[in-house]
Parts: sequence; C-alpha cells; structure tokens
Amino acid sequence: MSDHEERVFSGVQPTGNLHLGNYLGAIKKFVALQERHTCLYCVVDMHAITEWQEPEALRRSIRELTAAYLAVGIDPKAHIIFNQSQVSCHAELAWIFNCVARMGWLSRMTQFKEKAGKHRENASVGLFAYPNLMAADILVYKATHVPVGDDQKQHLELARDIAQKFNTDFAASIAARGHGDAFFTLPEPLITGPATRVMSLRDGSRKMSKSEESDMTRINLADDADTIAQKIRKARTDPEPLPSEPAGLEDRPEARNLVGIYAALCDRTVEETLAEHGGAQFSAFKQALTDLMVETLTPIGEETARLLTDTGHIDAVLADGAARARTVAEPILRQVKDIVGFVQG
Repeated sequence: MSDHEERVFSGVQPTGNLHLGNYLGAIKKFVALQERHTCLYCVVDMHAITEWQEPEALRRSIRELTAAYLAVGIDPKAHIIFNQSQVSCHAELAWIFNCVARMGWLSRMTQFKEKAGKHRENASVGLFAYPNLMAADILVYKATHVPVGDDQKQHLELARDIAQKFNTDFAASIAARGHGDAFFTLPEPLITGPATRVMSLRDGSRKMSKSEESDMTRINLADDADTIAQKIRKARTDPEPLPSEPAGLEDRPEARNLVGIYAALCDRTVEETLAEHGGAQFSAFKQALTDLMVETLTPIGEETARLLTDTGHIDAVLADGAARARTVAEPILRQVKDIVGFVQG
C-alpha cells in the first residue's frame, strides 16, 4: 500500500447474530468496493466492549463475523481482514484523539444518547469516547473513503473534525517535518444503495437490531429458508398495494423498508423495483422477496457455518491481516507521535 492511493477502511462490531442489516448496510458493499479500492476490513472488537460482552461469546462472534466476510467473497489475500484488538495502533491513536476532540463534540453524538438512554451516568467511558476510537481506526491508515450507514454519518463527520483540528493544532510541527500544511486528509463517506438503513420487520420506524427481544423483527444470516419465509410472511405491512412511484412510499415506512431490502438484494433501484412490482398486493411481493432472500442469504449462511468448523483457519486469516495492517499503521502512528512531541526510541 502506498501513502497516496485511495484506501477504504470499514468495520463491523462482532456482537453476535449477524443479520440482514449488517449484510446490506456493510458486508455486501465490502465485496463491491474491493473491486475498485485497496481495502481494510476490520472486526471492531474494541468497539464491541463499550457495552458488556460475555468473553466466550465475544470470541465466537469475532470468528463468526470473520467467516461471514470470507463467505460473501472478500479476498483476504488481496485485501486485509483483521480484528482491531490485534493492532495496538488503534488504541494509541485513540488516546491522542481523546486529547484533541472536545467534550462538547462527543456530547452531541446521537448514537451515545440512544444507547445510554436515561442512564448516561452508568454508561461506560468507552461508549462516550467511541467516536474517537472510530476516528483512530480510519486515520491510522490515512483511509480516503469509509462506507457508512446513515447512522454512522455523524461519527465520520466527527472523524473529519478531529483530523482537521489535529492539522490545525500541530500545523507548525507538521510543516517543520515536511508534511506540508496537513498531515491527515479528510476521509470521504461512501453511502450507497437503496437500503443504507434496514429497519425492523415489525416496526418500520426502528432500525433492525439483534438487541430487539423478538427474533421476528430481523432476518439473521444463519436463518434457514423456512424461517426466512415465516418472518417475511409475518412482516408488518399495510393493506394498500405497492405504488408505482417512490413518492407513494413516503408515508408507508414498512412498505418502504421491504421495497428497499428487495432493491438492495438484487442491486436495483427502488424505481426499478416498483416498475416491476407496482400495483401488486403484498402477498405476491412478499413471496418474491422471500425467494430472492433465500437465494441470496442461504448460501452465505451455509458457507459461514462451514468456515466456522475450522477456527484455526479463521484465526490465521486474522493474524495475517493484523500483521499486514500493522505495516501500514505503525509508520503513520510513529509520525503522529513525532508531530505531537513524544520522544521515541
């Protein structure tokens, strides 16, 4: 990897029960991006522990997510698949960013407010400072592009703010060391596709999540064909047929969600999907969606399960990826420490 190429970084939290939202919001896009960019795909296990994780369950989830990366077709030789905790540069740069970012910036993060709820005093410091670690994840590789869902846009904007403030705070030191007028470039978001935010099957106003008590709210990547069919059949809809134009979905969140999922699964636009299915009753559309979902997801679930029978192979992929990630991150972190004023051996 050269220091001037376009470089994509992204990560998914290993918190178990991978679902359709993880797939359409992130993992599916990773496959397409690897055709055009140099990519680092991270299992962000340090982010996962901002909320309590049972240790053995976390270990399983790290391997499950890695297996899913491989099952969808990410090439671990051409690109880098690794888990965050094996590359200490993330944590070191995050501490420096803790001292660059402002409390007021973090206090405005809507995801912290949502996760902490009314019990903010009991939330971990890690959950509050999560966006600084996310900024370090991206900037320690000088990534130029970051595929993000709508819910992560605010965190990427904060990463850009942190990069800009670092460049400003240390402008003289950066220039004196021959880095020009800025050390960090500002990463650009990649927000693509009709299903950037996949919603619950039972409530179109809520994001699909593993934390929902009912398993009927989500499609898990491990679900078999019968389970997928049952969940789609029981997914909440309204009595009206599908419209022929996207404007007809504006006040119909559940319909909009299912149409977006269908479009994303088959790489079509919402307009193309409605051109094909507009006027259909939901019973017919749900059957088409079920068929498409089973065809797409079942092979991924089966391959993930097969890969998980050999945890030694999974661990070797992560170890190799971490070693290659360190060769990119360590020189960048060393330059950051020099700019800040640390004495290094």
